[in-house]
Amino acid sequence: MTSAAAFASGVVLESPRYGLAVLPFAAGLTYVRGREGLDHRGRAAVGVIVGMGAALLTCRWWPVKPEAAAAAAPPRRPAPALVAGKGLHLVVNPSSGISWSQDTAETLRTMLPEAAITIFEPGDDLVALLDEAAMRAVADGGALGVCGGDGTVNAGSATAARHHVPLAVFPGGTFNHFAVDLGNQTLEDVARAIRAGDAVTADVGRASSPKSPRTRHETGATPDGSPDDSAGVLPSGGEQQLFLNTFSIGVYSELVHARERMEKRIGKWPALAVGLAKVLATGTPLSVVINGRPRSIWLLFAGNGIYHPAGFAPTYRTQLDDGLLDVRAVEAGTPLARTRLLLAVLTGTLHNSRVLTTAQVRRLDLEVLQGEPHFAYDGEVTDATYRRLVLDKIPKAVTLYRPADQDQWLR
Repeated sequence: MTSAAAFASGVVLESPRYGLAVLPFAAGLTYVRGREGLDHRGRAAVGVIVGMGAALLTCRWWPVKPEAAAAAAPPRRPAPALVAGKGLHLVVNPSSGISWSQDTAETLRTMLPEAAITIFEPGDDLVALLDEAAMRAVADGGALGVCGGDGTVNAGSATAARHHVPLAVFPGGTFNHFAVDLGNQTLEDVARAIRAGDAVTADVGRASSPKSPRTRHETGATPDGSPDDSAGVLPSGGEQQLFLNTFSIGVYSELVHARERMEKRIGKWPALAVGLAKVLATGTPLSVVINGRPRSIWLLFAGNGIYHPAGFAPTYRTQLDDGLLDVRAVEAGTPLARTRLLLAVLTGTLHNSRVLTTAQVRRLDLEVLQGEPHFAYDGEVTDATYRRLVLDKIPKAVTLYRPADQDQWLR
């Protein structure tokens, strides 16, 4: 009875529409158990209370994601409406976890029959393919399109920002974190926005080596064609990496991978706890300097915009152009840091724990003094050749197609 109540309550919290279909079965089971006698009625009542309480309490650790897409402002210069997809140059990466087939290709060609589609093949240079597609899109007065996972979308957004061309993001990866926040849940969502010319702008996070000199955009304009009146500056030379979702160092990427491997079997929150215990047992803290202050940390997370929920298991954003970095660091220098961290996660008190430091900033200076600087951008891990970084944002750096019915009219 307890499990039935917990399941029904969980479905109602996740999706009220489907919950209405599940509730009659849970209610029927409760009624049948209650008819077996007064003792069984008491047990059934207790089971319902415990089950509903377990479902509600779980939301403390893992709040339900809102159904609405993240808020974002429209571009100052409208994105072109590409009827039948004419002018869209789409690069598809089948290795991003999608189930690419001839049917998928035909679906895209049916929705956008005049779009130019390029399939990434093993051995191809993805960045070169995107650059070529973007240049053709500029010449046609059209747009760049990408279909793949977050890594592919990351490369596409950097290319779109560099060429000042609108970007169409087709969900095609294993998790599609950015596409979900953007509101593009299906291929048809994106195709509809492209045909109508519906678009918004989004900030882009940036990690760059401070040795790089900074200059303003050569065109003096943002990717949507408006004057660059923000602090949008791009390094000319040196090393830099843009990110649409997240940047992290330390054991964060290992934690995410461990959680994603187990969450389908045991649930998100238990997978997070088990994954955390494993990575803390085998990981090594980093000695860093953050904004001039030395620290020993297990991980540092920086989100492109404010993420929810609190803690270091963020899953969604409610705004794509807030101009802020959401920074969360787990310190290793406090006594019994590992034990306190694990207990805080298990009890849902991490946001009040002394081992977690959070801030919403526009810029962060970071230097790794000791430890291997494995940086992760949108889930892609790289071994950096430099140890000093500046994290900041390029406001409204990329124009993205999104159906108008996903826009929040009241912000």
